[in-house]
Amino acid sequence: MKKLILILLFFPMIGFGQGWEVILGINGDSNGKSVQQTTDGGYIICGYLNTFSGNSSDIYLIKTDENGVEEWSHTYGGTDSERGYSVQQTTDGGYIVCGGTIDIYLIKTDANGIEQWSQTFGGSGNDQGYSVQQTTDGGYIVCGTTNSFTNGSNNIYLIKTDENGVEQWSEIFGGMSNDFGRSVKQTNDGGFIIIGVTESFSNLLYNAYLIKTDSYGVEQWSKIYGDTATNGFSVQQTSDGGFIITGDYYDFDNSQADLYLIKTDVDGQEQWSQTIGGVSTDEDGNSVQQTTDGGYIITGSKVNDYYVSTTRYLYLVKTNDNGLEQWSQTFGTGSERGFSVQQTSDGGFIIAGESLSNLYLVKTDGNGNTTSTFNIPIN
Repeated sequence: MKKLILILLFFPMIGFGQGWEVILGINGDSNGKSVQQTTDGGYIICGYLNTFSGNSSDIYLIKTDENGVEEWSHTYGGTDSERGYSVQQTTDGGYIVCGGTIDIYLIKTDANGIEQWSQTFGGSGNDQGYSVQQTTDGGYIVCGTTNSFTNGSNNIYLIKTDENGVEQWSEIFGGMSNDFGRSVKQTNDGGFIIIGVTESFSNLLYNAYLIKTDSYGVEQWSKIYGDTATNGFSVQQTSDGGFIITGDYYDFDNSQADLYLIKTDVDGQEQWSQTIGGVSTDEDGNSVQQTTDGGYIITGSKVNDYYVSTTRYLYLVKTNDNGLEQWSQTFGTGSERGFSVQQTSDGGFIIAGESLSNLYLVKTDGNGNTTSTFNIPIN
Protein backbone atom coordinates (compact mmCIF):
# COMPACT_ATOMS: atom_id res chain seq x y z
CA MET A 1 0.00 0.00 0.00
CA LYS A 2 1.25 3.49 -0.81
CA LYS A 3 2.03 5.75 2.13
CA LEU A 4 1.10 9.38 1.48
CA ILE A 5 2.65 12.39 3.21
CA LEU A 6 0.77 15.70 3.31
CA ILE A 7 2.84 18.77 2.53
CA LEU A 8 1.03 21.85 3.90
CA LEU A 9 1.14 25.09 1.95
CA PHE A 10 -1.11 26.94 4.35
CA PHE A 11 -2.10 25.55 7.71
CA PRO A 12 -5.80 26.32 8.11
CA MET A 13 -6.97 28.60 10.88
CA ILE A 14 -9.36 26.59 13.02
CA GLY A 15 -12.73 28.27 13.45
CA PHE A 16 -16.45 27.82 13.26
CA GLY A 17 -17.50 26.96 9.72
CA GLN A 18 -13.92 27.35 8.42
CA GLY A 19 -13.27 26.21 4.84
CA TRP A 20 -10.29 24.52 3.21
CA GLU A 21 -9.28 22.41 0.21
CA VAL A 22 -7.00 19.39 0.14
CA ILE A 23 -5.71 17.23 -2.72
CA LEU A 24 -4.76 13.63 -1.95
CA GLY A 25 -2.93 11.61 -4.57
CA ILE A 26 0.22 11.14 -6.59
CA ASN A 27 0.59 12.23 -10.20
CA GLY A 28 -3.04 11.85 -11.13
CA ASP A 29 -3.68 8.42 -9.70
CA SER A 30 -6.65 8.72 -7.30
CA ASN A 31 -10.31 9.66 -7.16
CA GLY A 32 -12.82 10.45 -4.41
CA LYS A 33 -16.35 9.15 -4.91
CA SER A 34 -17.95 9.30 -1.44
CA VAL A 35 -17.42 11.27 1.78
CA GLN A 36 -19.06 11.32 5.20
CA GLN A 37 -18.34 13.19 8.41
CA THR A 38 -17.41 10.74 11.16
CA THR A 39 -18.50 10.78 14.79
CA ASP A 40 -15.15 12.27 15.89
CA GLY A 41 -15.64 15.28 13.59
CA GLY A 42 -13.25 14.03 10.91
CA TYR A 43 -14.05 12.58 7.49
CA ILE A 44 -14.00 9.22 5.76
CA ILE A 45 -13.45 9.20 1.99
CA CYS A 46 -13.75 6.31 -0.44
CA GLY A 47 -12.57 6.11 -4.04
CA TYR A 48 -9.83 4.34 -5.91
CA LEU A 49 -6.07 4.49 -6.33
CA ASN A 50 -4.27 3.43 -9.50
CA THR A 51 -1.43 0.94 -9.16
CA PHE A 52 2.13 1.79 -10.12
CA SER A 53 1.72 -0.05 -13.43
CA GLY A 54 -1.26 2.17 -14.31
CA ASN A 55 -3.16 -0.82 -15.67
CA SER A 56 -5.38 -1.46 -12.64
CA SER A 57 -6.71 0.19 -9.50
CA ASP A 58 -7.53 -0.63 -5.89
CA ILE A 59 -10.28 0.64 -3.61
CA TYR A 60 -8.92 3.57 -1.60
CA LEU A 61 -10.16 4.47 1.91
CA ILE A 62 -8.83 7.57 3.70
CA LYS A 63 -9.59 8.87 7.18
CA THR A 64 -8.80 12.53 7.95
CA ASP A 65 -9.18 14.75 10.97
CA GLU A 66 -11.53 17.74 11.01
CA ASN A 67 -8.97 19.82 9.06
CA GLY A 68 -8.55 17.32 6.22
CA VAL A 69 -5.18 16.06 7.47
CA GLU A 70 -4.80 12.35 6.76
CA GLU A 71 -4.81 10.07 9.81
CA TRP A 72 -4.62 6.78 7.90
CA SER A 73 -5.34 5.24 4.51
CA HIS A 74 -5.76 1.73 3.14
CA THR A 75 -6.17 0.07 -0.24
CA TYR A 76 -8.18 -3.09 -0.90
CA GLY A 77 -8.18 -5.42 -3.87
CA GLY A 78 -6.30 -8.01 -5.84
CA THR A 79 -4.95 -8.37 -9.35
CA ASP A 80 -8.10 -7.06 -11.05
CA SER A 81 -9.16 -3.42 -11.11
CA GLU A 82 -11.25 -2.48 -8.07
CA ARG A 83 -13.01 0.84 -7.51
CA GLY A 84 -14.82 2.15 -4.45
CA TYR A 85 -17.98 4.22 -4.89
CA SER A 86 -19.70 4.44 -1.49
CA VAL A 87 -18.70 4.51 2.18
CA GLN A 88 -20.64 4.86 5.43
CA GLN A 89 -19.59 4.75 9.07
CA THR A 90 -21.29 1.82 10.80
CA THR A 91 -22.87 1.70 14.24
CA ASP A 92 -19.81 -0.09 15.69
CA GLY A 93 -17.51 2.76 14.60
CA GLY A 94 -16.13 0.89 11.59
CA TYR A 95 -16.88 1.43 7.91
CA ILE A 96 -18.77 -0.30 5.11
CA VAL A 97 -17.44 0.19 1.57
CA CYS A 98 -19.11 -0.71 -1.71
CA GLY A 99 -17.52 -0.89 -5.14
CA GLY A 100 -16.78 -3.25 -7.94
CA THR A 101 -14.30 -5.49 -9.67
CA ILE A 102 -16.05 -7.65 -12.25
CA ASP A 103 -18.44 -8.35 -9.37
CA ILE A 104 -20.00 -6.13 -6.72
CA TYR A 105 -17.46 -5.82 -3.89
CA LEU A 106 -18.50 -5.18 -0.27
CA ILE A 107 -15.89 -4.58 2.45
CA LYS A 108 -16.38 -4.13 6.20
CA THR A 109 -13.54 -2.58 8.22
CA ASP A 110 -12.92 -1.70 11.83
CA ALA A 111 -12.47 1.90 13.02
CA ASN A 112 -8.87 1.92 11.74
CA GLY A 113 -9.74 0.68 8.26
CA ILE A 114 -8.51 -2.88 8.89
CA GLU A 115 -10.61 -5.30 6.84
CA GLN A 116 -12.86 -7.54 8.95
CA TRP A 117 -14.58 -9.27 6.03
CA SER A 118 -15.41 -8.86 2.36
CA GLN A 119 -18.01 -10.33 0.03
CA THR A 120 -18.55 -10.35 -3.72
CA PHE A 121 -21.87 -10.63 -5.55
CA GLY A 122 -22.54 -11.36 -9.19
CA GLY A 123 -22.28 -13.93 -11.92
CA SER A 124 -20.47 -14.55 -15.17
CA GLY A 125 -21.06 -11.02 -16.50
CA ASN A 126 -19.97 -7.61 -15.31
CA ASP A 127 -21.58 -6.44 -12.03
CA GLN A 128 -20.84 -3.13 -10.30
CA GLY A 129 -21.87 -1.75 -6.90
CA TYR A 130 -22.42 2.00 -6.53
CA SER A 131 -24.22 2.56 -3.22
CA VAL A 132 -24.36 0.98 0.25
CA GLN A 133 -26.16 1.83 3.48
CA GLN A 134 -26.38 0.09 6.83
CA THR A 135 -29.98 -0.91 7.53
CA THR A 136 -31.91 -0.67 10.79
CA ASP A 137 -31.45 -4.42 11.43
CA GLY A 138 -27.65 -4.07 11.34
CA GLY A 139 -27.29 -5.51 7.83
CA TYR A 140 -26.60 -3.69 4.57
CA ILE A 141 -28.45 -2.69 1.39
CA VAL A 142 -26.41 -2.50 -1.81
CA CYS A 143 -27.42 -1.07 -5.17
CA GLY A 144 -25.66 -1.40 -8.49
CA THR A 145 -25.89 -2.81 -11.99
CA THR A 146 -25.75 -6.35 -13.37
CA ASN A 147 -25.64 -8.01 -16.75
CA SER A 148 -25.03 -11.46 -15.26
CA PHE A 149 -28.69 -12.17 -14.54
CA THR A 150 -30.34 -10.43 -17.51
CA ASN A 151 -30.94 -11.01 -21.20
CA GLY A 152 -27.58 -9.50 -22.08
CA SER A 153 -28.41 -5.90 -21.25
CA ASN A 154 -27.77 -4.15 -17.93
CA ASN A 155 -30.36 -4.03 -15.15
CA ILE A 156 -30.56 -2.54 -11.66
CA TYR A 157 -29.31 -4.94 -8.98
CA LEU A 158 -30.45 -4.67 -5.33
CA ILE A 159 -28.91 -6.87 -2.63
CA LYS A 160 -29.76 -7.14 1.07
CA THR A 161 -27.21 -8.76 3.39
CA ASP A 162 -26.97 -9.56 7.08
CA GLU A 163 -24.38 -7.94 9.37
CA ASN A 164 -21.67 -10.25 8.00
CA GLY A 165 -22.35 -9.45 4.37
CA VAL A 166 -24.13 -12.75 3.69
CA GLU A 167 -26.85 -12.29 1.09
CA GLN A 168 -30.42 -12.55 2.41
CA TRP A 169 -32.16 -11.66 -0.85
CA SER A 170 -31.61 -9.87 -4.15
CA GLU A 171 -33.84 -8.35 -6.81
CA ILE A 172 -33.42 -7.24 -10.43
CA PHE A 173 -35.25 -4.22 -11.90
CA GLY A 174 -35.55 -3.04 -15.47
CA GLY A 175 -36.57 -4.19 -18.91
CA MET A 176 -35.12 -5.36 -22.20
CA SER A 177 -32.72 -2.43 -22.64
CA ASN A 178 -30.07 -0.94 -20.35
CA ASP A 179 -31.02 0.19 -16.84
CA PHE A 180 -28.49 1.36 -14.26
CA GLY A 181 -28.78 1.67 -10.45
CA ARG A 182 -26.88 4.55 -8.84
CA SER A 183 -28.10 5.17 -5.28
CA VAL A 184 -30.19 3.46 -2.60
CA LYS A 185 -31.52 4.61 0.77
CA GLN A 186 -33.68 2.91 3.38
CA THR A 187 -36.99 4.73 3.78
CA ASN A 188 -38.96 5.63 6.88
CA ASP A 189 -41.29 2.64 6.41
CA GLY A 190 -38.39 0.15 6.34
CA GLY A 191 -38.42 -0.22 2.55
CA PHE A 192 -35.93 1.17 0.03
CA ILE A 193 -35.76 3.92 -2.57
CA ILE A 194 -33.51 3.52 -5.63
CA ILE A 195 -32.53 6.09 -8.24
CA GLY A 196 -30.95 5.24 -11.55
CA VAL A 197 -31.33 5.56 -15.29
CA THR A 198 -33.59 3.60 -17.65
CA GLU A 199 -33.54 3.04 -21.37
CA SER A 200 -36.15 0.28 -21.14
CA PHE A 201 -38.98 2.58 -20.04
CA SER A 202 -37.72 5.92 -21.38
CA ASN A 203 -39.60 8.48 -23.45
CA LEU A 204 -36.96 8.30 -26.18
CA LEU A 205 -33.32 7.84 -25.10
CA TYR A 206 -32.98 7.56 -21.31
CA ASN A 207 -34.71 8.91 -18.20
CA ALA A 208 -34.20 9.20 -14.45
CA TYR A 209 -35.75 6.07 -12.90
CA LEU A 210 -37.07 6.00 -9.31
CA ILE A 211 -38.10 2.70 -7.69
CA LYS A 212 -39.73 2.19 -4.29
CA THR A 213 -39.66 -1.28 -2.72
CA ASP A 214 -40.86 -2.83 0.50
CA SER A 215 -38.44 -4.21 3.11
CA TYR A 216 -37.97 -7.40 1.05
CA GLY A 217 -37.13 -5.60 -2.20
CA VAL A 218 -40.53 -6.16 -3.80
CA GLU A 219 -41.37 -3.22 -6.06
CA GLN A 220 -44.26 -1.06 -4.83
CA TRP A 221 -44.07 1.57 -7.56
CA SER A 222 -41.67 3.15 -10.05
CA LYS A 223 -41.57 6.49 -11.87
CA ILE A 224 -39.60 8.04 -14.70
CA TYR A 225 -38.72 11.73 -14.95
CA GLY A 226 -37.50 14.06 -17.67
CA ASP A 227 -37.76 14.18 -21.42
CA THR A 228 -35.47 12.60 -23.98
CA ALA A 229 -32.19 12.47 -22.03
CA THR A 230 -32.24 12.71 -18.23
CA ASN A 231 -29.95 11.05 -15.69
CA GLY A 232 -30.70 10.30 -12.04
CA PHE A 233 -27.64 9.93 -9.82
CA SER A 234 -28.61 10.63 -6.19
CA VAL A 235 -31.74 10.38 -4.03
CA GLN A 236 -32.64 11.16 -0.42
CA GLN A 237 -35.90 10.99 1.49
CA THR A 238 -36.91 14.47 2.66
CA SER A 239 -38.34 15.62 5.98
CA ASP A 240 -41.89 15.62 4.55
CA GLY A 241 -41.60 11.95 3.52
CA GLY A 242 -41.06 12.70 -0.17
CA PHE A 243 -37.84 12.43 -2.16
CA ILE A 244 -35.24 14.75 -3.67
CA ILE A 245 -33.35 13.61 -6.79
CA THR A 246 -30.47 15.13 -8.70
CA GLY A 247 -28.87 14.34 -12.04
CA ASP A 248 -28.63 16.13 -15.35
CA TYR A 249 -30.87 17.06 -18.24
CA TYR A 250 -29.51 17.26 -21.80
CA ASP A 251 -30.84 20.11 -23.90
CA PHE A 252 -30.57 19.05 -27.55
CA ASP A 253 -31.58 22.51 -28.78
CA ASN A 254 -28.49 24.07 -27.19
CA SER A 255 -26.29 20.93 -27.19
CA GLN A 256 -25.54 21.22 -23.47
CA ALA A 257 -26.51 19.75 -20.12
CA ASP A 258 -28.10 21.39 -17.08
CA LEU A 259 -28.14 20.23 -13.47
CA TYR A 260 -31.56 18.67 -12.83
CA LEU A 261 -33.31 18.71 -9.44
CA ILE A 262 -36.63 16.90 -8.85
CA LYS A 263 -38.83 16.92 -5.73
CA THR A 264 -41.54 14.26 -5.35
CA ASP A 265 -44.13 13.35 -2.77
CA VAL A 266 -44.05 10.08 -0.82
CA ASP A 267 -45.59 8.24 -3.81
CA GLY A 268 -43.07 9.54 -6.31
CA GLN A 269 -45.43 12.10 -7.88
CA GLU A 270 -43.40 15.07 -9.09
CA GLN A 271 -44.11 18.23 -7.08
CA TRP A 272 -41.60 20.42 -8.88
CA SER A 273 -38.40 20.23 -10.91
CA GLN A 274 -35.69 22.76 -11.61
CA THR A 275 -32.92 22.93 -14.18
CA ILE A 276 -29.91 24.89 -12.95
CA GLY A 277 -27.52 26.26 -15.52
CA GLY A 278 -26.87 28.98 -18.05
CA VAL A 279 -27.30 29.33 -21.80
CA SER A 280 -23.63 28.71 -22.61
CA THR A 281 -22.65 26.63 -19.56
CA ASP A 282 -22.75 22.89 -18.95
CA GLU A 283 -23.66 21.49 -15.49
CA ASP A 284 -24.45 18.16 -13.88
CA GLY A 285 -25.49 17.00 -10.40
CA ASN A 286 -23.98 13.92 -8.78
CA SER A 287 -25.07 14.18 -5.14
CA VAL A 288 -27.86 15.91 -3.23
CA GLN A 289 -28.78 16.29 0.45
CA GLN A 290 -31.50 18.23 2.24
CA THR A 291 -30.02 20.90 4.51
CA THR A 292 -31.11 21.89 7.99
CA ASP A 293 -32.94 24.96 6.67
CA GLY A 294 -35.15 22.77 4.46
CA GLY A 295 -33.30 23.59 1.25
CA TYR A 296 -30.86 21.44 -0.70
CA ILE A 297 -27.12 21.21 -1.39
CA ILE A 298 -25.92 19.67 -4.66
CA THR A 299 -22.46 18.95 -6.03
CA GLY A 300 -21.38 18.08 -9.54
CA SER A 301 -19.39 19.86 -12.22
CA LYS A 302 -19.62 22.95 -14.39
CA VAL A 303 -18.11 24.19 -17.66
CA ASN A 304 -18.30 27.99 -17.61
CA ASP A 305 -18.32 28.56 -21.37
CA TYR A 306 -19.25 25.34 -23.13
CA TYR A 307 -18.81 26.72 -26.66
CA VAL A 308 -15.28 28.01 -26.05
CA SER A 309 -13.72 25.66 -23.47
CA THR A 310 -14.32 22.20 -22.04
CA THR A 311 -12.52 23.10 -18.79
CA ARG A 312 -14.67 21.61 -16.03
CA TYR A 313 -14.76 22.69 -12.37
CA LEU A 314 -16.19 21.23 -9.19
CA TYR A 315 -19.64 22.79 -8.72
CA LEU A 316 -21.54 23.39 -5.46
CA VAL A 317 -25.11 24.76 -5.47
CA LYS A 318 -27.37 25.69 -2.56
CA THR A 319 -31.13 26.03 -3.18
CA ASN A 320 -34.16 26.89 -1.09
CA ASP A 321 -36.94 24.40 -0.36
CA ASN A 322 -38.44 24.98 -3.82
CA GLY A 323 -35.18 24.28 -5.63
CA LEU A 324 -34.45 27.92 -6.47
CA GLU A 325 -30.74 28.70 -6.41
CA GLN A 326 -29.54 30.77 -3.45
CA TRP A 327 -25.85 30.64 -4.27
CA SER A 328 -23.31 28.57 -6.18
CA GLN A 329 -19.55 28.16 -6.11
CA THR A 330 -16.95 26.56 -8.37
CA PHE A 331 -13.62 25.13 -7.16
CA GLY A 332 -10.37 24.16 -8.83
CA THR A 333 -8.19 25.23 -11.72
CA GLY A 334 -9.71 22.95 -14.36
CA SER A 335 -10.60 19.26 -14.74
CA GLU A 336 -12.46 18.99 -11.40
CA ARG A 337 -15.69 17.19 -10.47
CA GLY A 338 -17.69 16.75 -7.28
CA PHE A 339 -19.20 13.34 -6.56
CA SER A 340 -20.41 13.45 -2.95
CA VAL A 341 -21.63 16.18 -0.59
CA GLN A 342 -22.79 16.29 3.02
CA GLN A 343 -23.71 19.08 5.39
CA THR A 344 -21.32 19.09 8.35
CA SER A 345 -22.03 19.61 12.04
CA ASP A 346 -20.81 23.25 11.89
CA GLY A 347 -23.31 24.12 9.15
CA GLY A 348 -20.77 23.98 6.34
CA PHE A 349 -20.33 21.35 3.65
CA ILE A 350 -17.83 18.60 2.78
CA ILE A 351 -17.36 17.53 -0.85
CA ALA A 352 -15.34 14.66 -2.32
CA GLY A 353 -14.33 14.57 -5.95
CA GLU A 354 -11.36 14.73 -8.26
CA SER A 355 -8.90 17.38 -9.40
CA LEU A 356 -6.64 16.58 -12.34
CA SER A 357 -7.32 12.90 -11.51
CA ASN A 358 -6.28 13.34 -7.88
CA LEU A 359 -8.65 12.88 -4.95
CA TYR A 360 -10.05 16.33 -4.10
CA LEU A 361 -11.58 17.12 -0.69
CA VAL A 362 -13.26 20.49 -0.16
CA LYS A 363 -14.64 21.82 3.13
CA THR A 364 -16.68 25.03 2.95
CA ASP A 365 -18.48 27.27 5.39
CA GLY A 366 -22.26 27.67 5.23
CA ASN A 367 -21.98 29.99 2.22
CA GLY A 368 -19.72 27.71 0.20
CA ASN A 369 -16.50 29.62 0.91
CA THR A 370 -13.00 28.22 1.51
CA THR A 371 -9.93 30.01 2.81
CA SER A 372 -7.00 27.55 2.91
CA THR A 373 -5.43 25.15 0.43
CA PHE A 374 -3.14 22.17 0.88
CA ASN A 375 -0.57 21.11 -1.71
CA ILE A 376 -0.51 17.77 -3.52
CA PRO A 377 1.01 15.02 -1.33
CA ILE A 378 4.15 13.25 -2.54
CA ASN A 379 5.08 9.59 -2.36
